[in-house]
Amino acid sequence: MRDVISIHDFSVEEIVDVLDRAEDMVDIARGEATSDFLRGKVLACAFYEPSTRTRLSFETAMNRLGGGVIGFAGTEATSVVKGETLADTIRMVSGYADAVVLRHPREGAAKLATEFSSVPIINAGDGAGQHPTQTMLDLFTIRTEHGRLEGLTISLVGDLRYGRTVHSLAFALAKFGNTINLVSPEGLEMPDEVTSHLKSVGMLGTACHSPEEVISNTDILYATRIQKERFPDLVEYERVAGLYRVDPELLSQGPDGLIVMHPLPRVNEILPEVDKMPQAKYFDQAFNGVPVRMALLSMVVGGE
Repeated sequence: MRDVISIHDFSVEEIVDVLDRAEDMVDIARGEATSDFLRGKVLACAFYEPSTRTRLSFETAMNRLGGGVIGFAGTEATSVVKGETLADTIRMVSGYADAVVLRHPREGAAKLATEFSSVPIINAGDGAGQHPTQTMLDLFTIRTEHGRLEGLTISLVGDLRYGRTVHSLAFALAKFGNTINLVSPEGLEMPDEVTSHLKSVGMLGTACHSPEEVISNTDILYATRIQKERFPDLVEYERVAGLYRVDPELLSQGPDGLIVMHPLPRVNEILPEVDKMPQAKYFDQAFNGVPVRMALLSMVVGGE
C-alpha cells in the first residue's frame, strides 16, 4: 500500500520487479487470459486534465484484473466548478476507492494529494513535473524491443522543458547506465535539475538543437510533442511548433536496430509514413501501458 508519485521513489530492483510482473500479465492485458486478482477492489480516476491513453489504460488494467472503476475525466461536471479544493476532493474520493489515480495541471499536486488521501495516490501526470507510470511503460517497451535496459543511447527530442514524460524517463534511464542525448529547440531545453543530475552520474551525452547531430549513434529516438498547453505565450509556441519532423529520411541515417518511441498524442512531429516502418514502436508502447499498470495496480491495490 504505497503511493506512486515519482520515479525517484523506485530503486532499480523495484522497477525490474514491476516490469517482470508486467511481462507475466501481457496475455491478460490482451484478453487472452483472465484474472480476478482485484475483484472487489475499486480504482478512482480523478483526471483534471485531458487524457486518452493514461486514463483508458488504467481503466482497462483494473477491469482486466476484475476490479471496478469510478471517477471523472474533466472537472466540468464535478464540484470543482463550485470551488471545491483538491484537498476536499481527494478526501472524499479516497473514501470511495482503494486507490486514486490523479492527473492535475499543477506540478506537485500528486504529492500534495497524499496528505489528504486515506488510500494510495498514483501520479498520472502533474503539470510539467513527473509521469512515473509512463516511465515504467517506456522502460518495459525498451526492454521488450532491445532485450535490455543497460548500455543504450537514447535521444530525447522535442519539448524537454515542459514534457513531463522525458523528465521522469531521463532519471530512470540514468539509473540503468544509459547515455542520454538532449535535443530541443532553443528555450525548451531540459530543466537544470535533470541536466545536472545526468552530468553528475556521467550519463549526459550530446545536448544540441538538431536530431541529425545524434541520429547516427542513437538506439532509441524518443520524440515528444511541443506542449502547447504549457506555454504562457502563444507567440512563443508558434515559433517552435513543427520545428522537428521524424521522417523516413532522418531514420535512414540511424543504425540498425533503431526504434522510435513517443508518449503520444503526436501532432506533426512524426510523419504518418513512419507508422509502417519497422522502427515505429509508439503504438506498441501505448498498449504496454495496460500490462505495466496492471502490474502496478496489483502491487499497490492488491498489496503484493
